[in-house]
Amino acid sequence: MTDRAAQIAAYWNAAAADFDEEPDHGLRPDGTRAAWAGLLGSLMPAGPVDVLDVGCGTGSVSLLLAGAGHRPTGVDLAPRMVERARGKFEAAGLEGRFLVGDAMAPPTGEQRFDVVLSRHLVWTLPDPEAALRAWVARLRPGGRLLLIEGRWREAGQKGVPYVAGAESLPWSGGIGAGELAAAVRPLVAAVRVEPLSGDPQLWGGPVDDERYALIADL
Repeated sequence: MTDRAAQIAAYWNAAAADFDEEPDHGLRPDGTRAAWAGLLGSLMPAGPVDVLDVGCGTGSVSLLLAGAGHRPTGVDLAPRMVERARGKFEAAGLEGRFLVGDAMAPPTGEQRFDVVLSRHLVWTLPDPEAALRAWVARLRPGGRLLLIEGRWREAGQKGVPYVAGAESLPWSGGIGAGELAAAVRPLVAAVRVEPLSGDPQLWGGPVDDERYALIADL
């Protein structure tokens, strides 16, 4: 693991204990959880399907997907995030696989997936365009890349500076829908964007920054 990767893993390990306190992280409020379940239901192909959840955090989205009958594999660089994800699945009695590893190069071997899902992740990556290529390469023919992204008012955890040098990351602070679509379009057959800023239930309250889902099909 590089020094930068170790710093990032340490940052998110430290954040794991309180990560789910944010409504759109833990999806604990009934309205927030229902909003995400509805959104994912509208964006996912007919299931059940195999989903690779890169940068899965504490597994909240994977848990919704498993509850809907899908088969999630979550990958996160922070072991404590993965521990919490596994604990959620054990408590819920649901099947899911969680691996500690770099989201840019998920440790899933030759396995291919129907969907690769990333949420609030690309701003943390040192080479996000290489990650996009790697994720598309993990898809089966006809697969779907699903990116839930935006331009954030704050990067990292509230009140805690992100790792040193984060301001030099290519997409630090997030990326707009047009720019992300332009990066994805050469890799896939079709791209569409669904704005998400206008649904306060998804975020636990109103937001005034850019948030969206990008759906790309091979």
